[in-house]
Amino acid sequence: MKRVFTFLSILILVKISFAQIPLSRIPEELHFSFDRHRLKYIDTVVNKNISDNKIPGAVVLIGRRGKIIYQKAFGNSSLVPEIKPMKIETIFDLASITKPVATATSIMILVERGMISLEDEVRKYIPEFVAYIDENNKEQHAKIYHLLTHTSGLPDYTNADSIKLKYGSPSPEGTVQTIMNLKKLNSPGTKFQYSCLGFITLTEIIKRVTGQTVAEFSEKEIFKPLGMKNTTFNPGKDLLARCAPTEYRDGKMTCGFVHDPLAAVQGGISGNAGLFSTAEDLSIFAQMMLNKGGYKGTRILGAKTVELMTSIYNKVEFAGRGLGWDVNSAYMGQRGDIFEIGSYGHTGFTGTSILISPKEGLYLIILTNRVHPDGKGDVLPMRRAIANVVASSIVDVE
Repeated sequence: MKRVFTFLSILILVKISFAQIPLSRIPEELHFSFDRHRLKYIDTVVNKNISDNKIPGAVVLIGRRGKIIYQKAFGNSSLVPEIKPMKIETIFDLASITKPVATATSIMILVERGMISLEDEVRKYIPEFVAYIDENNKEQHAKIYHLLTHTSGLPDYTNADSIKLKYGSPSPEGTVQTIMNLKKLNSPGTKFQYSCLGFITLTEIIKRVTGQTVAEFSEKEIFKPLGMKNTTFNPGKDLLARCAPTEYRDGKMTCGFVHDPLAAVQGGISGNAGLFSTAEDLSIFAQMMLNKGGYKGTRILGAKTVELMTSIYNKVEFAGRGLGWDVNSAYMGQRGDIFEIGSYGHTGFTGTSILISPKEGLYLIILTNRVHPDGKGDVLPMRRAIANVVASSIVDVE
């Protein structure tokens, strides 16, 4: 009887001890797929960048095989006019991550529905989009796939202040007309030139085909079906308190309104920038992409469409780009030194990035507001370092 009592006492103590251990975010089946000690170097890297004033703070999230395995907030989301700690649920200005997540996905939905084609010339929908005039004085017309791969011949950017001066602000129409009339730098499909203007043009196509802005279309067709409740253009009052600020504009710290000047002159809704989101919402989108277009019974894109978008587009292989996504261009620094070519992703000027590895069933999301408070932050080396830590932590390479 005494032995039974002793055994039961020990069993109770063991149960109490285990009950007191906090549950790890990583599921049991993934415990042996990562070297947990190596992953701790993420903390070292991020904290060093905060102490060096490269960033005020960050949120890092890693997912693999349908599960979140690492999620942590560091530092502060705001330094001025007041200090606020960074939180997992902080909402960030995604900047150019808008391009693949909102704009390119919306365009490909229209392609899948037979409403447009990648081979359509831009002038079919926007007649005022001027052609490139070659040495023989012949017109060369850009196609939709040229816009998606940054090979249309458009410049990278144009001056937002000149648009304000001519058309006032906000002026989406004035911005579009300015871009449509810009002289092209080269014949379509001959040179890679990263261009925000190409993605503003894509959202004008969305508007003329559907009658909806990219904000309206992507909310209805992408974010709402996926349950991405914190992803939007121009966050409303209910979300503003959670937004990470960027820089001063007109003597006031910008928070909850887009940082990009061309998106700002359009009232915050643009194809190149303007989307706001959280790390967890982006993890839903990333998992949808890893699932070849579906998530929890909801299908956003077809499997073959996802494969096409995330592979180097064969007609402009020199660009190293997919359709809206970066695969192997000079801008793909967030892949680091170890992850395989075939991973894809995108970055944002404000300090945001997403990397997806189909081979490993993994995504890495790093969100910072590195432009806060004075625009002098730098996140490029940190992205590379974190990617290397994550890649080297995988121990069951398939």
